[in-house]
Amino acid sequence: MRLFGRERLARFGKKPSGARLVRIKNSPNYRDGAFQNQSETPNLTDGANYAKVMKEFMFGRPERSAPKGSIPSVKTNLLTLDPKENCLVWFGHSSYFMQLDGKRILVDPVLSGSASPFSFLTKAFNGTDRYTVEDLPAIDYLFLSHDHYDHLDYKTILKLNAKVDKVITGLGTGSHLEYWGYDKDKIIEKDWNEQVQLDPGFMVSTVPSRHFSGRLFKRNQVLWTSFVLQSPTMRIFIGGDSGYDKHFAEAGNKFDGFDLAIMENGQYNKHWKHIHLMPNEILQAAKELKAKRIFPVHSSKFVLGNHAWDEPLSLITENNKTEKLNIITPMIGEKVDLNNPAQEFSQWWKGVE
Repeated sequence: MRLFGRERLARFGKKPSGARLVRIKNSPNYRDGAFQNQSETPNLTDGANYAKVMKEFMFGRPERSAPKGSIPSVKTNLLTLDPKENCLVWFGHSSYFMQLDGKRILVDPVLSGSASPFSFLTKAFNGTDRYTVEDLPAIDYLFLSHDHYDHLDYKTILKLNAKVDKVITGLGTGSHLEYWGYDKDKIIEKDWNEQVQLDPGFMVSTVPSRHFSGRLFKRNQVLWTSFVLQSPTMRIFIGGDSGYDKHFAEAGNKFDGFDLAIMENGQYNKHWKHIHLMPNEILQAAKELKAKRIFPVHSSKFVLGNHAWDEPLSLITENNKTEKLNIITPMIGEKVDLNNPAQEFSQWWKGVE
């Protein structure tokens, strides 16, 4: 098997250069040759090292890190939706489709069956690959939060090119997209705390997250970000991967709360707690965002952390018995009515081995 032929090398992407690199170097968030988080963010916590972390990941996973059976799911036909309907459909992990005020929106699509540059690694759980690019309608806005393989999937992005009108992403990520054949005129790259008018009534703002980027060896050459999408009727926090920090409260105060906050919940570990929300932090972050409704993502499709596959959803629902926030837990493919905050969902993960 040739691991590093020309086509396989292409999926690693391309580092920024030229005018794009000049713009990056002028960013207030770029120092010492790399983008930086708002707060000091060690790669690993005190007492941890990469050898220890890799040993635990390879040999110390809990027995239920992946389900033995198939993940339950349904399949909503996205091609026949009423264009006036405001809804969301989750594809597992951090990939989802939204239809909002007449616009069709896609976030971090990974639809190739793997969250790795190599298809035989980090494979999707049985039952989670219900959707392909062919199941998607034309996309008005494609949001890409950062360039990690579980958020920016080479095979999916290649197939999507003809269907996408605009791509909104962090500064520098366009270097991958242009290398993969995307027209530079459809790519909107922004630094943190910038805004762009997408269409009448549709505004997007980039806000900080606490994470990192990189597809090969050198980290943080492109920016990781979260987004605030304002439509004519709703304000939505599209969260990228992030550890806990002041940016949640800052966004909540700046935008005066959100109708829906889509937030990372899963693939955490005490050794990398600075770059992923821990179970005891997500509800606090949601309260600081002043979110009326919370959708926890980043779970239920791939093994990327050392916890049981269903632990993120089990813990957030258990912890919420005290907080009583409006948390939605759709199964993959289930249609979420964005206009109905009283919609109820099952705890579908219970009973899956």
